[in-house]
Amino acid sequence: MSMGATNPFSEYLRGIVSNLPEKPGIYQYLNSEGTIIYVGKAKNLKKRVYSYFSKEHEPGKTRVLVSKIADIRYIVVNTEEDALLLENNLIKKYKPRYNVLLKDDKTYPSICVQNEYFPRVFKTRKIIKNGSTYYGPYSHIPSMYAVLDLIKHLYPLRTCNLNLSPENIRGGKFKVCLEYHIKNCAGPCVGKQSLEEYQKNIDEIKEILKGNTQEISRTLMEEMQKLAEEMRFEEAEKIKQRYLLIENYRSRSEVVSSILHNIDVFSIEEDDSNSAFINYLHITNGAINQAFTFEYKKRLNETKEELLSLGIIEMRERYKSMSHEIIVPFKIDMQLGNVIFTVPQRGDKKKLLELSILNVKQYKADRLKQAEKLNPEQRSVRLMKEIQQELHLEKLPIQIECFDNSNIQGSDAVAACVVFKKTKPSKQDYRKYNIKTVAGPDDYASMKEVVRRRYQRAIEEQAPLPDLIITDGGKGQMEVVREVIEDELGLNIPIAGLAKDNRHRTSELLFGFPPQTIGLKQHSPLFRLLTQMQDEVHRFAITFHRDKRSKRQVASALDGIKGIGEKTKSALLKEFRSVKRIREASLEELAAVVGEAKARVVKEGLTRQ
Repeated sequence: MSMGATNPFSEYLRGIVSNLPEKPGIYQYLNSEGTIIYVGKAKNLKKRVYSYFSKEHEPGKTRVLVSKIADIRYIVVNTEEDALLLENNLIKKYKPRYNVLLKDDKTYPSICVQNEYFPRVFKTRKIIKNGSTYYGPYSHIPSMYAVLDLIKHLYPLRTCNLNLSPENIRGGKFKVCLEYHIKNCAGPCVGKQSLEEYQKNIDEIKEILKGNTQEISRTLMEEMQKLAEEMRFEEAEKIKQRYLLIENYRSRSEVVSSILHNIDVFSIEEDDSNSAFINYLHITNGAINQAFTFEYKKRLNETKEELLSLGIIEMRERYKSMSHEIIVPFKIDMQLGNVIFTVPQRGDKKKLLELSILNVKQYKADRLKQAEKLNPEQRSVRLMKEIQQELHLEKLPIQIECFDNSNIQGSDAVAACVVFKKTKPSKQDYRKYNIKTVAGPDDYASMKEVVRRRYQRAIEEQAPLPDLIITDGGKGQMEVVREVIEDELGLNIPIAGLAKDNRHRTSELLFGFPPQTIGLKQHSPLFRLLTQMQDEVHRFAITFHRDKRSKRQVASALDGIKGIGEKTKSALLKEFRSVKRIREASLEELAAVVGEAKARVVKEGLTRQ
């Protein structure tokens, strides 16, 4: 067995590995300081640990991990399920450097049923291990408030923090407060409500928090009917109000067939930054009782299957789930006692899985938005990667250049080039071009001239070349750009085309030769970026074209006047800003700028025109 020449402890490690049992268990890798750097589970300890040392790993974190292993410890367990539980607990306890990191948002609140005489029920963000029972955490806060509101209307509970011990109540140490008078509390502090009656309410509250509302609803109905038969209609009416409250709550939380009971649902999504998000739903009597999404930070390129297995153990342990069925999005090699794994293809279970997937995708999108607010650079990298993947580019399109022509009836033909660096406009690199070699409205010839001029100069000046060229137009424009870039200049720069629909809106991205349409999701960040590029180059070209036309019109009006030179024209335009204003000015106003003789010549010349 090759233990790796770089590892000075290879002889010592070989001895440990050769004596490992072929049983399920947990192994721990320690570095030279004695710190646990990795915890793993195995169906067969000897085979699993041997696999780390029996081959040369690709450059990356696994190779670094192996090079740092100085000692190995292991724990043998009875079953694979025990190994899963122990692995999860040890990872949380030691947080080893090379294990996935559970990025748990501790700010989500839970509902606490306090461990005390006459327990209080309240929301909290602190979990204290004092025998109290906690339900949650609730990632959807309105759901938590809805159930607290239901409990408040169903049961009179105390909200004070008095020590309601039997001795203190018997000793008459307390007086009833406002909550008693407005019927929110039944006065256990002065003995008006027994501990047995109060505890019965708490037991029912715990069932509601577990999601078992159907049983309570049925009990209330039986009690209501019994009271009605005994002609105790006022008491029956009170029970009816409670029954209606709980039925209303059930109808809002019912999502699937009520025959689906005690089921766990899991789904998983990954992103580009080594994160995986896992959603967990617990279903009781057809209603979602628990819903939570959390994040794992990958360390050793863990597979979706490995991460989902860890997530299942984490959530089932946290929520004390005893479900005998777990719905998952794909088959996983995992065995839990008295549990079946289901990958549904249709029906209510499929709807539950789709709901879980919807939740995890939303959570992923929210996390991405948060990250991009904190680090705008992250958004740019993501967009560049998206373009790279869509077009199968060899390298990241850090610099993108976009071209457009502008001419109206063939006059004042111009073109523009805008430059985007890391998906942001780089305005100092924008360039405008007067078309010199083309007579008349020939967009293809104009594009050829401009692209030739730009990149011929870039080659001569050894300026940076773009990673992607985008032309504002379809297949024809792409072809003329390719002829210049590849055939004439011998450059290898990817070329794309942005085509518009009949409403002049960006509609499709073309790429490749022959060009293929690349599907773009409307309103996606990538679609918005490409639309911004197309709008920007069009705006820049049109503005230049308008300025050129305006200057030509101004110049022609003053140029037609004999005896008026450049100095006089400049002075008048500087003062009056336009030919229209010069024409409207009085002789005295013109004379104040260029003298009486020239003012008379200008006035007469413009009148003749």
